[in-house]
Amino acid sequence: QVQLVESGGGLVQAGGSLRLSCAASGRTFSTYAVGWFRQTPGKEREFVAYISTSGGSTDYTTSVKGRFTISRDNAKNTVYLQMNSLKPEDAAVYYCAANNLVGTYYSHWSYNYWGQGTQVTVSS
Repeated sequence: QVQLVESGGGLVQAGGSLRLSCAASGRTFSTYAVGWFRQTPGKEREFVAYISTSGGSTDYTTSVKGRFTISRDNAKNTVYLQMNSLKPEDAAVYYCAANNLVGTYYSHWSYNYWGQGTQVTVSS
């Protein structure tokens, strides 16, 4: 099992940047793929970014490509989401999620473990 804690959210003006962190417990973190999802009230949880166990494979939802970058440092048991050129529509609660076996990585149903979420607010 693995436990996840997100941090780094906050208030930022449109065009600004934030870096979210997902800190994980567990000796086998390097065997877990990780996804970032976001959710606003009344809407379904939306896939944002994915990274494979080694970091060798990544993917993003179309709306954030070129602006967001996911990375991981397995030695620190941490996954990051660098968010640049933020837009008001990026505002949401951001969650990281993990599983040791992920096929359809863009589906929240593929992940067993979730953090508590961190709020990102973007002002215009």
